[in-house]
Amino acid sequence: MTRPNLRPQAEVDLVERSHYYRDEGGSDLGERFFDAAMTALDAIARMPGAGSPRVGELCGIDGLRVRRIPNFPCGWFYFDSGDRVDVVRLLADAQDIAAVLADMEQE
Repeated sequence: MTRPNLRPQAEVDLVERSHYYRDEGGSDLGERFFDAAMTALDAIARMPGAGSPRVGELCGIDGLRVRRIPNFPCGWFYFDSGDRVDVVRLLADAQDIAAVLADMEQE
């Protein structure tokens, strides 16, 4: 089991999304989101290949996978290189995911 490595922007995404849910639905919702996001990261650590490669294929980004956050409309986007899991973003379904990922490719 390899602990996923969160890039700085993925950490910022987690904090911002947790604050969003807290602001919209109260502390309980913010905490439930954070816990669900961390549980999804644990699932990535246990089985990194289980994430869907579909978005990466559609966007032309080789190796990009996504793992959904249960009960929330968002997911972790990451690369699995076998000995390392690189988590690049936590994005909501309502975001223009293709545009955000295209910007990421330029960084």
